[in-house]
Amino acid sequence: MTLESHRPFIEDLYRELHASPELSNREHRTAARMAELLRETGFEVHEGVGESTGVVGVLRRGEGPTVLLRADMDALPVTEVEQVPYRSTATDVFEGQSTGVMHACGHDTHMAALQGALRVLADQDDWSGTILAVFQPAEETMVGALGMQAALRELFPEGVDVALGQHVMPGAAGEVRSAAGPVMAASDHLIVTVHGRGGHGSQPEKTIDPIVLAATMVVRLQTIVSREVAPSDRAVVTVGTFHAGTKQNIIPDSARFEINTRTFEEPVRRRILTAIERIVQGECQVAGAPPATITRGDIAPLTVNDEAAAARVGEAFDRVFGERHDVQQPLLGSEDFSYLADAWGAPYVYWMYGGFDPAIVAAARERGTFDADVPSNHSPDFIPVLQPTLDTATTAMVTAARAFLA
Repeated sequence: MTLESHRPFIEDLYRELHASPELSNREHRTAARMAELLRETGFEVHEGVGESTGVVGVLRRGEGPTVLLRADMDALPVTEVEQVPYRSTATDVFEGQSTGVMHACGHDTHMAALQGALRVLADQDDWSGTILAVFQPAEETMVGALGMQAALRELFPEGVDVALGQHVMPGAAGEVRSAAGPVMAASDHLIVTVHGRGGHGSQPEKTIDPIVLAATMVVRLQTIVSREVAPSDRAVVTVGTFHAGTKQNIIPDSARFEINTRTFEEPVRRRILTAIERIVQGECQVAGAPPATITRGDIAPLTVNDEAAAARVGEAFDRVFGERHDVQQPLLGSEDFSYLADAWGAPYVYWMYGGFDPAIVAAARERGTFDADVPSNHSPDFIPVLQPTLDTATTAMVTAARAFLA
């Protein structure tokens, strides 16, 4: 059977997954569905792999290399805009607050495409080797792949020959981009708690206001990239959360904010982390406040595609996609995919595919309004078009796998 015969299944599965997202480490229904579909395709299935809801499917087809194919399963605490009939109306509690839940990073396309690719590969009888299909939880919190490492080594002590993964991006549907070397940035997460002295809002002179102090830090942190990092060194410092206070006339005892950084080189990373520490504690000293508490959160590794494996995938993509395959420039987004390959020290390749109407993307690029007109990952309107997105993602996964399977 061909991709065309499986297309209705892939599209229906995508709609189903898009309408029923689950947050990180809560992918119980999604994981059960992935396991059910793997069994239907003839895979040996392992559930609860690792520290959460990981699912692994194994298909052995004689002698040959072992190829790991990965899709992530978790969604985000984002309320989806009403745009498609299969939109998510799911809600959940995230960090103590009720929120909408949405596949705002396209993991629904990853799962649907991988399930479709597995069916296409299972139908083909001209390859040999072993397929290790991994449906991974908690990519968004950067702990899912790390939590599967030990269990994967126990399940497959002989290791894998290559790990393959992909991600949908705000580009034209039908396009595929790959490259050797660094393709996604490392990420650091810092939680800063500023300690002040609370009191009545009418008597600020008797307090040390942690809101004003923390706000000063947030502004100063924005100078790190613009004034302490060379223009040739790509980096990002973002303050993504800020929490303080309970009532408008009460100056609180503390304020808390979270920082996310993205870097491509270790010296730049160290410089940024050192600058954050200096700025935060320096502002505390100037204000006469106690030192702030800085704790480390989740860390994402640099994603560096293996040179030889990426060349093999790139050549296969050139043959199948032609001009629709291009070079992927490094992105400041981050991934935990490489932790899966690191379980055995195996080479890996991670590539991107577009998910939006090619005409809209082309017109936006022509007008210079791409960032405004094409939704970005994690936004409430990041809803890829079904086709040719799913056909492209499924074909890319089959093509990459076939580049290694004997």
